[in-house]
Amino acid sequence: MNRLFTSESVTEGHPDKLCDYISDSILDEYLKIDKDSRIACETVASKGEIIVTGEITSKAKEVNIEKIVRDVIKEVGYGDENIDIDPNKCKVHVNISKQSPDIASKVDKSLEQRNSEDIISKGAGDQGIMFGFACDETSELMPLPIILAHKLSKRLTEVRKKEKLDYLRPDGKTQVTVEYNEDGVLRVDTIVVSTQHNPDIDLDILRKDIKEKVIETVIPHELLDRNTKYYINPTGRFVIGGPLGDSGLTGRKIIVDTYGGYSRHGGGAFSGKDPTKVDRSASYMARFLAKNIVANNLAKKCEIEMSYAIGVAKPISLFLETFGTAVISEDEIIRKVNAKFDLTPSGIINYLNLQNPIYRKTTNYGHFGKDYLSWENIIDL
Repeated sequence: MNRLFTSESVTEGHPDKLCDYISDSILDEYLKIDKDSRIACETVASKGEIIVTGEITSKAKEVNIEKIVRDVIKEVGYGDENIDIDPNKCKVHVNISKQSPDIASKVDKSLEQRNSEDIISKGAGDQGIMFGFACDETSELMPLPIILAHKLSKRLTEVRKKEKLDYLRPDGKTQVTVEYNEDGVLRVDTIVVSTQHNPDIDLDILRKDIKEKVIETVIPHELLDRNTKYYINPTGRFVIGGPLGDSGLTGRKIIVDTYGGYSRHGGGAFSGKDPTKVDRSASYMARFLAKNIVANNLAKKCEIEMSYAIGVAKPISLFLETFGTAVISEDEIIRKVNAKFDLTPSGIINYLNLQNPIYRKTTNYGHFGKDYLSWENIIDL
């Protein structure tokens, strides 16, 4: 029996993604100066106003958060307070505290290190569960629906910034529904694109341009047929956007950031968090492990769950599911993983080089499937 699965993506100008981008830009600036900075930075965007809050503990004292906020808004392409937000006129409020000393001490010195002088390891910055996933549907070893949705969103930004469709504005969303049969991907069933635009553009022209210059340049022709459905700005005009059209918040697009709902998701968001926060670092490591299990032909599909306790270095659990596609036993795969990798926060941070200012590159169009990120590297297991 055939089935449909849908994933969505958003552009970098979506108000939630704007907040993610601000938070990750702040994180990078601190890491450039002090790689041991502890950051949990949240951003809120609303009408004519940006609020930056959270906890920052760092030796870097010269970071100008307000300037970062205004530069990011400008970079994304906003500039009109009447239809989205103006980086020069908006209010910027910064309300930052430091990491709790109770938490900091347990992260600096894990439970294991406190109990043994022979162990040196950071403790996890929080408790939680994290998931990683990979499958052989695409060259990125990601599910097809989320990869296509991201490519559509990225293409919307490209045609706007390169002035191929200069009437577009930064806010936008995409959605792709893929039809599967028992053998895998069959076709693309439905495509949804909603994009902010200048008030004077004719909607018929916009819909024609989006289909020709966005959709048809991204979606493989062989996946489209006469029954594929297209919904381009289905509500009509989309002039008011960004933080004026809807509030934004860091960490509110966690399914967009990961696997588009195709795999399970842990409880934490990524953006604005330094790598001692296992919400981020362990999710990246879980993706690395899952991807390499698939890339090494040990399974066609793999999902990994890892869990941590605050202040404890070693993971509490490691769970692996290959959905009946493994060529060796799942127990044997887990033994390979445990023998080869240090899954403590320190081990993950060192292996993936996570103290570098790399996080702006992760914010938009998914944290996975980008070959320039260390957790996307393929090795021999």
